[in-house]
This record gives sequence, structure tokens and C-alpha cells, in this order.
Amino acid sequence: MEVNGFDFVPTGPVAGVDEVGRGPLVGNVVTAAVILDPQRPIEGLADSKKLSEKKREALYAEIVEKAAAWSIGHATPAEIDELNILHATMLAMQRAVAGLSIAPVYAYIDGNRCPQLPCSAEAVVKGDSKVAEISAASIIAKVTRDREMKALHAAHPKYGFDKHKGYPTAAHMALLKQYGPLPEHRRSFRPVRELLEAE
Repeated sequence: MEVNGFDFVPTGPVAGVDEVGRGPLVGNVVTAAVILDPQRPIEGLADSKKLSEKKREALYAEIVEKAAAWSIGHATPAEIDELNILHATMLAMQRAVAGLSIAPVYAYIDGNRCPQLPCSAEAVVKGDSKVAEISAASIIAKVTRDREMKALHAAHPKYGFDKHKGYPTAAHMALLKQYGPLPEHRRSFRPVRELLEAE
């Protein structure tokens, strides 16, 4: 990254942080923080959204094995409803960084704003395509949330969470109207709120 016209290279462990699940109507927002090991490079890191599920799963296993440190953070639907999705995401990012077994000296955060962290941090727009640590974090967060949605689907198969992953698709909206919200639905999100108000 460039700072004041000079290429800035942090000296010490650098974490990448990303989130998955800001848009869905149900479930946690999931964040991950990853510190890569320069001695154990991982080929093929990219924005998790641009990878097939099979490739993401393979890279997830490799990151878990080779990274110097990695950690997952969550904010629950209740926290999202209480704080709003932005503040809940920042809280989940703080939890992911706090969970790292190595304290980073610097953190690259995907997006346009940073949570308050004990280390210096920099927001990187489209960072999951530009910074390897953020790419790794995006893969860990995406695979984790997809697994959570599969578990929710197993508990409540009629909602189709294995297909739409909780996003407000036409199918999800129709099933939500048919069966009503679950405790895992985010009450503050308009489609869910309006349904509850109509009841």
C-alpha cells in the first residue's frame, strides 16, 4: 500500500479482515481475520465470490493448515437488530482480530471503513481482490457462513436456506410470507419487519 507517496510495508504480522453476510435476512454476519505465513505460500487466493464452492472449500482447508493465524468472528441477528448491520459488522471484525493467536501490527480491512482495533488499520476497497490476506479472510468467512446456512437448512428445510443462503430472493420472500420468520431472522431488516408488523 502507498502512504504519503512511499510504498508502505508494515514490519511484523499483518492481518487481512473481511465479512460475509451483511445482505441476508437471516443468520449471523460472519467475519474472518487471517495472518498468512510468508514461508508457506498459498496459490490461487482470490475474492471468495469469484471462486467455485469446490475451490473455496479446498482453499479453506489450505488456509487453515498453512496460515500463521486465523480467527472467525460473529455478530448474531439479535446484535444486528440492536446495533444495525454496520456496527454489528464492525463488532464481528473486532472479535475476529481479537481471536487471533498472534497479535497483528497492522490490519487491512475490506471495504471503506475500519473498526477500532488495537493495531493500525487501513480500509481497502475491493481488498478481497487486491490483498492476499483479505482474500484468505473472505474465503474463511464465506465457507463458514455457507456451512452455518446448511445447518440452518437442516433444522428448517422448508425455507430453502441451502439455495438462497438467506438473501432476499423471490423464493425466500415467498417462503418467509408462507411460514413466517424464524428466531434467526433479522427483525430490523425491512422485509422481516414489515411481515411482523402486518401480523
